[in-house]
Amino acid sequence: MEDTKENKLERMRSLVDQLNKAADAYYNGRGEVMTDYEWDAMFDEVKKLEAETGTILSDSPTNNVSSDDVAGEKEAHEFAALSLAKTKKIEDLVKWAEGRKIWLSWKLDGLTLVVTYDQGKLHKIVTRGDGHIGTNITHLADALNGIPKTIKEKGHLVIRGEAVISYEDFNTFVLESGEDYANPRNLASGSLTLKDAEEVRKRKITWVPFTLVYCDHEIVSWGERMDYLESLGFKTVDHELIEHPDLANIQAKVDAWTQKVTNGKIIYPVDGLVIDYDDTVYAQGGSVTGHHATRAGYAFKWADESAETTLDHVEWSCAASTITPVAVFEPVALEGTTVKRASLCNISECERLGIGARGTILDVIKANKIIPKVIKVKETKGHLEIPTLCPVCEAPTEIVTSASSGTKTLKCTNENCAAKKLRKFARFVSKAGMDIDGISEQTLARFINEGWIVRNGDLFRLKNHLEEIAQLDGFGEKSASNLNASLDKSKSVSDRKLIFALSIPLVGPDVARRLLGAHPFEELVQIAETSEDEEVFASIDGIGPEKSAAFVRWFHNEENVSDLNDLLSFITVEASETAPSGNKCQDLTFVVTGDVHHYKNRNELKAYIESQGGKVTGSVSKSTSYLINNDVNSTSSKNTKAKSLNIPIISEDEFIEKFGA
Repeated sequence: MEDTKENKLERMRSLVDQLNKAADAYYNGRGEVMTDYEWDAMFDEVKKLEAETGTILSDSPTNNVSSDDVAGEKEAHEFAALSLAKTKKIEDLVKWAEGRKIWLSWKLDGLTLVVTYDQGKLHKIVTRGDGHIGTNITHLADALNGIPKTIKEKGHLVIRGEAVISYEDFNTFVLESGEDYANPRNLASGSLTLKDAEEVRKRKITWVPFTLVYCDHEIVSWGERMDYLESLGFKTVDHELIEHPDLANIQAKVDAWTQKVTNGKIIYPVDGLVIDYDDTVYAQGGSVTGHHATRAGYAFKWADESAETTLDHVEWSCAASTITPVAVFEPVALEGTTVKRASLCNISECERLGIGARGTILDVIKANKIIPKVIKVKETKGHLEIPTLCPVCEAPTEIVTSASSGTKTLKCTNENCAAKKLRKFARFVSKAGMDIDGISEQTLARFINEGWIVRNGDLFRLKNHLEEIAQLDGFGEKSASNLNASLDKSKSVSDRKLIFALSIPLVGPDVARRLLGAHPFEELVQIAETSEDEEVFASIDGIGPEKSAAFVRWFHNEENVSDLNDLLSFITVEASETAPSGNKCQDLTFVVTGDVHHYKNRNELKAYIESQGGKVTGSVSKSTSYLINNDVNSTSSKNTKAKSLNIPIISEDEFIEKFGA
């Protein structure tokens, strides 16, 4: 095609349409239309064509901030939430810094929300929208972590931050719900379109402030503004000062932060880094070019390293009810590691890419330095075969199309498929359960797909597969040896931990402790198996008819009893200590709320109190002796009630000082 201005404008029109379609899906939780890699390449081509033709289309993404489809009342921003200019070159960061002090922070990959406080109270939460007008989602405040209802600052405060979901919470939600989302950002975006706060709360979205836009106090240092937010109780984005931003210093800091990503030492997804001037007065003095404020900050995105490889086969991996296609290809070196597998997410993504059979030529990257991803099919060979039977249980499969996003996903139709019990197996191996170290949910899913785990006792039969485990991608002989040692160590377990590990409905550690306080393990099991009265344990303090019935029903299920007997052939059950070992908390009743620091978790603190003759309840009442809360000045409902009843509120440190540890 002749390289005329007309042809360039035609190409630009096509690219802008594709980018806007992708942005609409990306920002509104409707599935991923293209990868970040493809987006960046198209975006850069549009910028180049705009420069060559002297034309910028009115709907070009270079001239607009993507809006959202979040339901609710639209509202104009008090301060425009403009986007940042982006680069993949360290030299551009050095030039922009102009030798001035700058701060480096994460470019979090979520959804930007602007939060406003007045007179110490939360006033509103508004989505970024198009940068000028967003959607008021204040009704979801209770469902979002990191946004306190009240703060000490009594003036006017405007904060911009990112709503994100951690990798761990994302994986857990997808496994438990069976829903299909490409990544945490996609889930966060889709979640904020929901009206039901309870549904949003299940997604465990956390808001992380990344800049203080306005406050009544004159704070001219960006770093001091972030310190001020921290003093008000906000957990801000990680940030680091670069006092002398020359090429060597910026390169060293960027390399160090990049290493945190490649080493997997980040909790939330990020898609780059951001630098800000420490001098906020200077930063506010810049101009606005397109939809960028020239001094408001500068974003750095990693230049993804790509490699060409050949598809060996597509593996279908079942976790929960979803059967996910995984590309297995000839090993390639990327970002200092060898990569030979990449998730293809779902059938729709396979169709979008044009995935074929063995021999198909692929381009792969490690997206944001972490996740192997197929970004392009360069040459297709044959057709992708979609399995008609589940790879785990061999039940028929079905293709399900999402009503909201149109995404096609492969599902197993068998309700009793072992893969659908993944969460129960995860509880079984957890520290609170059998404490089998070194087995994550992802590892469990691999073992289930290999056909090695169908019931709990099969975890201990893994010893028969150690040689095969050592050959699995990502394992090796050392991993197999460590697993073997963990299994040996877990063969002796307390009765309390075993009962929790069995995933009996309504039976947590406290219920298990109360049941075992009334009956030894073997006697407890015998009563539950033989009793015709579902409320046989209801008279035990803290049990009641509902929990008793759930426990008895579980033991009346023949499959459950068979699985337990099979498990007992591998393990030794030890009686838990039921009598207090001390009296430091004798006859005292405690309520524990908030995070703990000295103890591993609240359950460990609770266990200590009970071991010292004390009692722990879930709510504050007249019978409460102490409320333990590390935020003693919190205005939470428990603190407020404790104050109204004149019940002492003590920190964890004060508890240790008074009652030992």
